[in-house]
Amino acid sequence: MTWKIHAITDDLAGQDIAIERDMLVGRHQSADIVLQAAEISRKHAAFLLKEDALWVQDLGSSNGTFVNDLRIEQETLLKQDDIVQFASLKFLVLEPVRAVDVAADIEATAEKVTEDVEVVEKTPAQHMNEQGIPELKERDASIQLTRDGMPTNVGIPKPAPIAEGIDLTAVKPEPAPVPVEQPISRVEQEKEAQKNASVGLISLIVLVILAIIAWVLFK
Repeated sequence: MTWKIHAITDDLAGQDIAIERDMLVGRHQSADIVLQAAEISRKHAAFLLKEDALWVQDLGSSNGTFVNDLRIEQETLLKQDDIVQFASLKFLVLEPVRAVDVAADIEATAEKVTEDVEVVEKTPAQHMNEQGIPELKERDASIQLTRDGMPTNVGIPKPAPIAEGIDLTAVKPEPAPVPVEQPISRVEQEKEAQKNASVGLISLIVLVILAIIAWVLFK
């Protein structure tokens, strides 16, 4: 278990110091927690870990060690949110988080979530989707299948009976097709007009030639 002290005064404010073993506090460089202040003794105090509990002990410092503003003369047990003070430097004691407590909180949260979740009854369609569609041979073992996988001995429904008085032989004849005149295209009309003009011109020429011959003969 790792305890922590959180600095709340002077230039150290906001810093966290982890305490994982017995640690010496003082101004000397050999100390585990070095506090560079003139009011701090070279070997000021010590943190002691005993069976996961944190204790603090003053080592005969000049300006004293305090717990919650009370100067201590012997080993003192620390707990969560205590204020431990070396001369005028104050630290907040932070107890380590216990794994058992965390597991209990997680379990309680899971139970709370389970209680809040409504149980929704599944529809038949959802059950079918989860189970899947069974094969044809699993649906009814009494149904025999052909080599192609088609069921045998399946009755074919009969057609509905024909009402009395209806003559099926009286079939209405199909109506005769009506001829549809095909429209003459513009190109064919132009060709026909040119053909008529050519015939008329030839006829006129022939008449002129006959007239000349007749004039010569009867002159």
